[in-house]
Amino acid sequence: MSTYVEESFTRDTDYIADRITADGGGDWPVAPSRYRLVVARACPWAHRSIIVRRLLGLEDAISMGVCGPTHDERSWTFDLDPDGLDPVLRIPRIQDAYLARFPDYPKGITVPCLVDVPSGRVVTNDVPTITLDLETQWQAYQRAGAPDLYPEALRPEMDVVMERVYRSVNNGVYRCGFAGTQDAYEAAYDQLFAGLDWLSHRLADRRYLMGDAITEADVRLFTTLVRFDAVYHGHFKCNRQKLTEMPVLWSYARDLFQTPGFGDTVDFAHIKRHYYVVHHDVNPTGIVPKGPLLEEWAAPHDRDRLGGGPFGSGTTPGPVATGEVVPPEHNPALALL
Repeated sequence: MSTYVEESFTRDTDYIADRITADGGGDWPVAPSRYRLVVARACPWAHRSIIVRRLLGLEDAISMGVCGPTHDERSWTFDLDPDGLDPVLRIPRIQDAYLARFPDYPKGITVPCLVDVPSGRVVTNDVPTITLDLETQWQAYQRAGAPDLYPEALRPEMDVVMERVYRSVNNGVYRCGFAGTQDAYEAAYDQLFAGLDWLSHRLADRRYLMGDAITEADVRLFTTLVRFDAVYHGHFKCNRQKLTEMPVLWSYARDLFQTPGFGDTVDFAHIKRHYYVVHHDVNPTGIVPKGPLLEEWAAPHDRDRLGGGPFGSGTTPGPVATGEVVPPEHNPALALL
């Protein structure tokens, strides 16, 4: 949920804070097949959970419902499904799961969220906690060889890095795009590119944000970078440079894109349609641009010269689950890998 204020954009992060835990100490114990992850491939916040679920091999333990790329003022809808109903929850829009639990729910209806299948009630939409819990609470159901995306020894530094990435980059692009005044826009713009410059420096001599293997920090950064040239550069006026004009970040982003679990979860058609159609205030015509060229995501990245490997001591995830493959025309670079 996000709102305009007089000058600066403010994101509503007052989430439903329930957690699904392995110790069963709360109302929601970890249990395979009980919960459904509801996402939209267009949304960068939901995209995090799509990537993490795939990297950890949780497809059999947690099913996934996919909303279409656009929504109205009520909520995201399951318009991609043949009958307009989620095949498991049997509802037309995710709002129904929120109202099943909170009949007078006053806040925005957001993705990602986890829904309790037996009751049809939303459990949580707490964006950062959802993925951290998939990593730390669902270990009994992760695939053999799943990577450790939130290593305990790195957590203090990771938390600082992820907070800076969120403040200056993940949310920074929105603060540019939804700024209400020139001064607010320019302050957000300066903070965004200061953050990107800091990341370029950090990644100049290390393959991933925390060293030699991917972590949750890389997942969080990737979902913004993969949308940068297609959406944020023009639509949100983040136009000092394109991603393709920032050599370190562009190589780093291609390295991740070409790693199973990252690029194969990207749907550029959904991404562009969402931003350019839904944001009427920013793009009143609703015209969706044809560009940019997407095949360049398959170009060699040369990041392996820095050593390490994406999954550390873990293994590569298997093929994308049946029914979850991104249509090739929505991501033409995949055919070139």
